[in-house]
Amino acid sequence: MALRHLRLAPIFKKLTRLENSDLLKSKNQYKLLCRLSHFTYVPDTVSASDGETTRMNLFQSVTNALDIALAADPSAVIFGEDVAFGGVFRCTVGLQDKYGRDRVFNSPLCEQGIVGFGIGMAVAGATAIAEIQFADYIYPAFDQIINEAAKYRFRSGNEFNCGGLTIRAPYGAVGHGALYHSQSPEAFFAHVPGIKIVIPRGPLQAKGLLLSCIRDKNPCIFFEPKILYRMAVEQVPLKDYELPLSKAEILTEGDDVTVIGWGTEVHVLREVCQLAQDKLNVSCELIDLMTILPWDKETVINSVKKTGRLLIAHEAPLTGGFGAEIAATVQNECFLNLEAPIERVTGHDAPFSHVFEPFYIPSKWRCFDAIKKLINF
Repeated sequence: MALRHLRLAPIFKKLTRLENSDLLKSKNQYKLLCRLSHFTYVPDTVSASDGETTRMNLFQSVTNALDIALAADPSAVIFGEDVAFGGVFRCTVGLQDKYGRDRVFNSPLCEQGIVGFGIGMAVAGATAIAEIQFADYIYPAFDQIINEAAKYRFRSGNEFNCGGLTIRAPYGAVGHGALYHSQSPEAFFAHVPGIKIVIPRGPLQAKGLLLSCIRDKNPCIFFEPKILYRMAVEQVPLKDYELPLSKAEILTEGDDVTVIGWGTEVHVLREVCQLAQDKLNVSCELIDLMTILPWDKETVINSVKKTGRLLIAHEAPLTGGFGAEIAATVQNECFLNLEAPIERVTGHDAPFSHVFEPFYIPSKWRCFDAIKKLINF
């Protein structure tokens, strides 16, 4: 392991210099990322009351949140595969230099061990921030998350808990990840009481939601849409701030169709809502769920009672996807308000494709067709 790190160290140092260069921050690179994506990123804005801001992409906002957490909490530690060098996506770059090897350190290539170690740290009273290099490789840690972290408080009658544990993982489609680097596994974990699952849509949310997860007294899984790491750029407040967990956000108010997504799909749905307005004169209410578990039922139900129609979109496969849980809840709570059957636009019940990724993901055209079905029912 040590030899492997010695071989990788020069590469990571070169990558760090590249990350900080003008080349990576150039408008041309940003335009290229946008052209290769299946959506247009629209940044959120902050008010003057939020204080001083600086331009950050999503991975930089994650780094900033981790920096604040380490500075504010001397018990906080970060660990995972290659995090000492900054990680594959550069989210921990510079943190070991600033806080030392005892607080930011590499782990063996063992996801079960990473999460198990994090549980132990959290039980002992530390704030443990574990990184799984890709969400696709979180499955070896499934037993530790489900049978240990999620149940620890309950089985001890609240005498012990591992609420100081946060598990970060890059997740979702990236344009070229294929079946082992593009999965969206949130529904697997949503079945289990005792953990929280959070997915941001951009840098502003990433910083505030990650700090909330780190400080929450329950174990949290924080999925970071990897395609947004560099593409999503916003003015982010420099101050320490938190955003509430389990609270959805209505991004666009509307009267005809409720549209729900999370993570990257929110940006696809922004375009869908605009298409529906321009081509069909249909007013869509767009909701970013943000927290998958426990999710904000009240906001969704109130919206569907107003519009009478619901479209849910996510990148994970259709069968057993979290959209099914939302649909079941809405059908139960809003049955007499529904004007059409609930529509779900999702990934397919097949391994995530490589060259056929554009046909796999819930594109804006698939979602637009679903809105037409809802309106014409």
